[in-house]
Amino acid sequence: MLHVLLKNEGQIRLDAEFNCARGELLALVGPSGSGKTSVLRAIAGLLKSPQLQGRITVGHGDEGIWFDSAHGIRRAPQQRRVGLVFQHYALFPHLTALENVALAAHPVKAAAYFDALFERMGLAGLQGRRPSQLSGGQQQRVALARALAREPQVLLLDEPFSAVDAPTRQTLYHELAALRQQVAIPMVLVTHDLNEARRLADRVVILDAGESLQVGAPARVFASPRNARVAELVGIQNHFQGQFFQGAGVDAAAFGRLVWQGGADAQASISLQVIDKKRLKDGAQVSWVVAGELLDVAALAAAPGGNTLACTLGEVLPLGEISLCTLLPIQLPSQRLTLNLSSALLRQLGAQPGTLLYLQIPPEAVHIMPVRQF
Repeated sequence: MLHVLLKNEGQIRLDAEFNCARGELLALVGPSGSGKTSVLRAIAGLLKSPQLQGRITVGHGDEGIWFDSAHGIRRAPQQRRVGLVFQHYALFPHLTALENVALAAHPVKAAAYFDALFERMGLAGLQGRRPSQLSGGQQQRVALARALAREPQVLLLDEPFSAVDAPTRQTLYHELAALRQQVAIPMVLVTHDLNEARRLADRVVILDAGESLQVGAPARVFASPRNARVAELVGIQNHFQGQFFQGAGVDAAAFGRLVWQGGADAQASISLQVIDKKRLKDGAQVSWVVAGELLDVAALAAAPGGNTLACTLGEVLPLGEISLCTLLPIQLPSQRLTLNLSSALLRQLGAQPGTLLYLQIPPEAVHIMPVRQF
């Protein structure tokens, strides 16, 4: 188990905490400058900040304490069994693939060890080539082989797939999945690609300005952000304000009522039925988002009712099989929802800008966040 607790003030601000279990792949996600690479450098012992405080441990016992500011422990990078794969490989151009990998290995490793490692990484027969003689995918495999040659306790991956083309990236995804079945160590992946995090990671850490805002399974974090900033960082476009009113009864699945507020007319609002999870006070001011994939658009003939909203179709931007659409609720015309709708569905409905459509919002599609958590 890798445990990280870091605090740093000054030019590089950090306030992050997370765990990564053996065999788990944890993704650090956030915008540029959010501190993702700084966290990786701190784990590897490469962040030279006298203001860095906290604790980094791997496993149990004194040998597993890599950093503990309270007790003056700060192990050097070479004392930490870390495998680090850089975004642009960082291979020595004047050395062969084998020589690059051997630099990280224990001096007594025999040739058979490297042959087996190159075979496992799909690099058999390429030991004598220099980086300039290898494709981007092959260079990335050499970089990964070098990281594994350290027989690391932790594998750190700093945007390792961003410098290769899409087909190569898919191949490397497959190889990483296969590697996880062979090497049961904590793996921490830095990525700015939300789809990559969804596809590869068991859990994600959302970072912003060096602070870990939310940790959890990708599906949960992306569908149920903790606050408005997390919702923004995970790309949720439909984010609104409102007031929540409790449902009756004690059943955890009871329905509550969300009053959607907004617009120049202070009296205008829409009332939506939502799931009452018994965590909010009656009348609480809230921020809320909707999961676009759970929404449904019906034809004009559909009968309104429940959470069915009459909307005017605004902008329509075709993007191949989907169209980026804006819907304006009739009761709150200053508000707008952005949806990716099937272009075929729009043609079937005969929908174009100005068309009246009905939008169905299931109660489970609404995720509510207390304003106090901003």
